[in-house]
Amino acid sequence: MFKIIKKSKKTNSRLGVLTTASGRVDTPFFMPIATKAAIKSLTVAEVRDLGAQIILSNTYHNYLRPGISTIKKFGGLREFMNSDLPILTDSGGYQVFSLSNLRKIKGDNIEFRSHIDGSLQILNPKKVIDIQVALGSDIMMVLDECVGLPTTKAKAEQALNRTHHWAKMAIDYKNKLDKKSVKIRKQLLFGIVQGADFKDLRLQSVEYLSGLGFDGLAIGGLAVGESMKTMYGVLNYTASALPENKPHYLMGVGYPENIIEAVKQGIDMFDCVIPTREARHGKLYLWNGQANILKKNFYKTVVITNAKFANDRSPINSGHPLLRQYSKAYLHHLFKTQEPLALRLATLNNLKFYLDLMTEIRVAIKKGKL
Repeated sequence: MFKIIKKSKKTNSRLGVLTTASGRVDTPFFMPIATKAAIKSLTVAEVRDLGAQIILSNTYHNYLRPGISTIKKFGGLREFMNSDLPILTDSGGYQVFSLSNLRKIKGDNIEFRSHIDGSLQILNPKKVIDIQVALGSDIMMVLDECVGLPTTKAKAEQALNRTHHWAKMAIDYKNKLDKKSVKIRKQLLFGIVQGADFKDLRLQSVEYLSGLGFDGLAIGGLAVGESMKTMYGVLNYTASALPENKPHYLMGVGYPENIIEAVKQGIDMFDCVIPTREARHGKLYLWNGQANILKKNFYKTVVITNAKFANDRSPINSGHPLLRQYSKAYLHHLFKTQEPLALRLATLNNLKFYLDLMTEIRVAIKKGKL
């Protein structure tokens, strides 16, 4: 399922291949976000052409709308959204726990009110697996409890105990389902390491989850309000403790420099809303000259709505066949007039940058430079 091709002699970075039911993926990789069964303003074919190998969608949102019964009629999420790429689905736990005023935990059930129509809904570790089985996810994530930072050790420990209990429930349930279905058996299941910014809790979480037999392990609970120093500190001691023969996934991170640092720590998988969300606000990610991730300031960002771009005749991105046809002045105009095309062009640019970034990272590891 996961094979390491090369390990760096300079850092803990590694090249690998992750094999899913829907195809193989070269690691390290970045997953464009298709939260509600769609990448904002783009088709799956378009992000595939940019270099995407796998995308991420959300269990919580797809469960509420269009609903599992609808997706089942199409044969799964990939068929529903016409995706020829593998799909990872997160558990929806982060979304539910962010609804602090709309949810209650009763035993192993999370009761919450739908943000769409206010209807009472219930999620639990087994139901989250059932939903993702119905979605046909190539990689499923367990239900966990994520706490924001800073937090007290007592709260972090309580959340960790619940996360571990739910992880055991989830993998035991998945193992039972595997015996009944070859298709389900091919769906991979990842555990999620929690523990806030407490080293002993993080290492305890790695040890416990490593013993349960998950297909891969994710580091959750980062990029939730902590400083960069704290993030890197947690990442340093947590990533180095993860089992070497499993894929390592850092959830929700991050900026380009965060990704490079995490790759150096041995992380293989990434997702983040930054490229698509910031595109919608007119912030573009661009290489600072030639693509070279070994340079200190290898990229720059520009806010295309700034007045200085009103007459800029240079292309949005000379490295993309569509984006090279349009000037920065034109994109500036589209944002100022609130034309939907603005979001599409900016999103194309930012996802191209992030996916090219991962290609450059893989090449640098292959050449022994990272």
